[in-house]
Order: sequence, then C-alpha cells, then structure tokens
Amino acid sequence: MKALFIGGTGTISTSVVAHCLKKGWEVTLLNRGSRPVPDGVENLVGDIHDEAAVARLLEGRRFDVVGQFVSYTPEDVERDIRLFSGKCGQYIFISSASAYQKPIAALPITESTPLVNPYWAYSRNKAAAEETLMKAHRETGFPVTIVRPSHTYWERSCPVALHGKKGSWQTLWRMLQGKSVIIPGDGTALWTLTHASDFAKGYVGLMGNPRALANAYHITSDEGLTWNQIYQVIAKALNVELHAVHIPSDLLAHWGKEYDLQGALLGDKSANVIFDNSKIKRTVPEFICSVSMAEGLTRAARAMADHPEMQTMDPEFDRWCDRVIDCYQSIQNVLRD
Repeated sequence: MKALFIGGTGTISTSVVAHCLKKGWEVTLLNRGSRPVPDGVENLVGDIHDEAAVARLLEGRRFDVVGQFVSYTPEDVERDIRLFSGKCGQYIFISSASAYQKPIAALPITESTPLVNPYWAYSRNKAAAEETLMKAHRETGFPVTIVRPSHTYWERSCPVALHGKKGSWQTLWRMLQGKSVIIPGDGTALWTLTHASDFAKGYVGLMGNPRALANAYHITSDEGLTWNQIYQVIAKALNVELHAVHIPSDLLAHWGKEYDLQGALLGDKSANVIFDNSKIKRTVPEFICSVSMAEGLTRAARAMADHPEMQTMDPEFDRWCDRVIDCYQSIQNVLRD
C-alpha cells in the first residue's frame, strides 16, 4: 500500500510516518526538503502551493492514500482536489477540533457537534475547507476522510495554555527561574492532551479503511486535566515550585492581540473539552491511548529541560508576561484599596 504525505515532518505527521512504516506502508513525502526523513521514506522536494510544479512532480503516479497535513483554507483543498482527483483511493484532511462550537453548548463533544467558532479565523477556515471537501465528495465522489485533532504534542514541545511565537520553552524557563507564569481564567477549565504516538494509531487505522470514506473523526485521549493540574505536573517534572497568576481569558485576549489569544484562548483553550471517541474506536478497534497525560507531560517537560537544542528563548514574550502580570496585579491592588 502506497501513501503520500504532504508535509510529513511535523508534530503529528512524524509519528504518523513512523507508525505507517511499522505497519508496512510504502511512504512518500512531499515537502520543501528542509528536514531529514526516516530511512526507507521517499522524499519529493516541492512546494504544494506551486500547483503546476507539483502536478509535474506527481505525473503518472497514484497513491492508495494522500494525507494532507499543511492545508488550512478552502482554496488549499480546492487545489488538492484538482491535483488528486482520480489519483488516490483516499484523501485524508487534517482539520481541527478547535472548529467545534464555541462556547460549547453540550458535552461530551461528538463529531456531530456544530462547527461554529466565532473567535478564531483558523478554525473557521478549517470548517470551510471541510465543507468544500464534502461538497466535492457529494458531487464527484472525491474520496475524503476528515480528521480533527485536538491538542496533540510530542517530546519536542511541552504543552502550555499560552505561549509566544517561538514555542513553549519560555514558559518552562520562567518556571525554572522561579518567575510567575500565567494561567488563563481560574485554571479549572478541563483540557485534553493527546500524545502524537497515540494519535498515529487512530490515523493509520483510518488509512485504506473503506468505512472511513466521507466521514469525520476526532482522535483524542479520553483523559482530561484542568490547566491548574497540567501546570502542576510540569512544575513537578522540572522539580520547581509553581508560581501561578490567574488572569481572565478575555483580558488576556485583549492584551495579547499580537499572539492571537482571542482565537487560542476564547476559541480553544479556555473552553471545557471532553471528547466522545466512540466513533474512531468503532472504526479502528485497536485505537487506544497508552500515554497518560501526566506521563506525556512529564516526558515532554524533562526532554525540553535536558536538550538545549529544544530551548528557543523568546525574550519578547517574557517581557509581555511581566507587563501583563504587573498590570493585572496593579488593577487588583486598586480594587482592594
């Protein structure tokens, strides 16, 4: 069985590629060639946004599965429909669980929960891309499967509630320095984290699976921890005391426009999320998450602390945190007086 992955070297797709190889798939990647690929993987160097060049690169080739990890808009998937119609048995689009209704009207979240997110253009674009693909399926039989990950991570990036433009290390660094870190709201929103190696089991189980055609699936852990608990686990892994400052999410969204915190918080991480994964389990009976949230968080935090190459400093975000904390504490002091 032959699979083409567009991208293939990111947080989610790296684990998917590894699991595919373990299952005996013949894997080809299409990307810009900026990162190394595993042994046994063919790497086609090209830019998916250059449609004509990609069409030439793939001329005469057909794949059982095309996995798209780097499309974000209806225009992106319209291009893919042109490129891959009649040339693949299944096209799997990575959407996002952030596209689900915000505020959430009912839990648990199922695949039939409405896709309505007024806070985040990223999520709305993903939902619109889904509709474009399903329309192509209805009208021409385009063989689409939609996958909606939630917060999926691996050891190269420890999950936190908010971070700057250079990743999560600056938040861990603040913990290690004994500085305060910001937790949105009162920290009691329930969040779900899924290790990429677990996500890959569900994704690969959908590949070449006829039951998956014209269906959407979220693939997440069944676990949930509050943001307070998540930060406590990280602090314990780093062997430091947690100094948390709780700030309302709407204030953070207003003060953090340069970090798109309206989308990242009001449209995602400040919401309570519990996912019903019964659909993916019915379609892929072997899907089970074996990395607990506490174990995965501990591994990720320690890996970043132990590997300097993962430690990208973000002094701009650090200064922003200091300013926001000082401003919020000054407001609280005025109100108390």
